Amino acid sequence: MEKKTIFQLKSLYRDPLRVTGFTFGSGERSACVVGALRGNEVQQLYTCSQLVKALKEIEAEGKLVPGKSILVVPCVNSASMNIRKRFWPTDNTDINRMFPGYDLGETTQRIAAGLFEEIKGYKNGIQFASFYVPGVFVPHVRIMKTGWENAEKAREFGLPYILLRQPRPYDTTTLNYNWQVWESDAFSVYAGTTDTIDRKDVTLAVNAVLNFLRKENIITGSKHIHEGYISEVIDEGDLLSVQSRTSGIIDSFLSPGANVARGQTLAQVLDPYDGSVRERLTAPMDGVIFFAQEDPLTYAGSCVYKLIR
Repeated sequence: MEKKTIFQLKSLYRDPLRVTGFTFGSGERSACVVGALRGNEVQQLYTCSQLVKALKEIEAEGKLVPGKSILVVPCVNSASMNIRKRFWPTDNTDINRMFPGYDLGETTQRIAAGLFEEIKGYKNGIQFASFYVPGVFVPHVRIMKTGWENAEKAREFGLPYILLRQPRPYDTTTLNYNWQVWESDAFSVYAGTTDTIDRKDVTLAVNAVLNFLRKENIITGSKHIHEGYISEVIDEGDLLSVQSRTSGIIDSFLSPGANVARGQTLAQVLDPYDGSVRERLTAPMDGVIFFAQEDPLTYAGSCVYKLIR
């Protein structure tokens, strides 16, 4: 293993921003894994740290395939991570909306450009990503439908679901999209939570990446790797949103992964002052909970659950 600074940006008032990478093996640029691009992605940072730990042991066992290299970048936005702010501290911009970057542009454009220069050209790109709405997902692999996507290869992770997503205009500046444009097979792995640590989902996500690396002949068998699920491919358009009509405190009864029946109560919205029930949220169909809002407060029109039909 080689630990190195892959990008550095000077700061006026603090230490420079240093983006650290861990390289395993040498030769073909086979796989790159990126963790926290945002300052609240604690689960993503921790998942990467556990992946680095596992790969160190795999390397010590002599189970890296010769002529293949892996790069792991646990954290990009340490400046925001230090103060637990999701976006860049000074101007509130999102690094994951700045790719492929511009080395003479604004700060986050320069960070994106410096990072992308180092990580483009890898055969496979894996990002531990988070959602813009605070909440918890069933662990899954998400792929944008760019015309270059490889849904069949995504089955090698062994996660329960593969979600195909039609990109919107703002998605063209994300890491996943640009990796695909630069001819990498790109996958976003969603490992449960964001700003808290769920060790069960971390273990599942690390195992999924190791499964993928083994099936891509980048590493060989190891005690760390366990066979996963037979993945089901779903389209984002097939998800059904369950929205609240009123605002208040959410009292949730079920978590992601739960099977629900049509008419079953999923949650209730409580009056924040007197505790009375303002609304009951029920399942409009039989299905599986794919996403659940994590914020204890909801507002009228907010998406509280997403169900797989």
